Amino acid sequence: MANILVVDDELGIRDLLSEILNDEGHSVELAENAAQARAARQRAKPDLVLLDIWMPDTDGVTLLKEWSASGLLGMPVIMMSGHATIDTAVEATKIGAQSFLEKPITLQKLLKAVEQALTKQAPPARVAMATLQAQVAPASLPVGTLPADAAQMASGAVGVAQHGMGLIVPQAADSGLQARQSFELDKPLREARDEFEKCYFEFHLGKEGGSMTRVAEKTGLERTHLYRKLKQLGVDLSRGKRGG
Repeated sequence: MANILVVDDELGIRDLLSEILNDEGHSVELAENAAQARAARQRAKPDLVLLDIWMPDTDGVTLLKEWSASGLLGMPVIMMSGHATIDTAVEATKIGAQSFLEKPITLQKLLKAVEQALTKQAPPARVAMATLQAQVAPASLPVGTLPADAAQMASGAVGVAQHGMGLIVPQAADSGLQARQSFELDKPLREARDEFEKCYFEFHLGKEGGSMTRVAEKTGLERTHLYRKLKQLGVDLSRGKRGG
């Protein structure tokens, strides 16, 4: 995952972008003006910068020019604004900005722009890792099958089999190996359902690298409802990020 610097004078925008990017597994540094952005750029050496155009001390385009002239534009920069004109966006792109996001920024556009910027500027090792992950993406197994070498399969593989009076479900463990969770069906429905739901959400958190955003989309739940559900079930929210 990447180290991302978010530069915006609006607290609400900084908090929102930070929450989304953290959920995606990225490390986020925040700056509310150009002075803080310069210091963070020097200190953190970000892989990507999300830079607001209109700021009180120095605007984003001027800061972008400064970095470009000083040879400090070694990372992709995505410009953001709710009031910029086409000319401003074109100017920023000519200076070296990777892309432009218009406020209010939607979740889909943000994640797509970040992914594209990191992919274009990614060093060979990162690109190779992304390619490898795509090649070994887990495939679903037919219901009723449990391969003998399940412990050596990718952590996201899915397999469900009925076993006597219980249900056995391979789950992703922190070590990347398969652990088998057995559910006893001879118990009250509520208790059995809670056990299954906990296993279900832990599996998807591990599969999505701890991304609450992707788990919410996958399970069809609102993020607030999902957080409440995970707390209620006692799911360890840090486990998915460690596993990812």
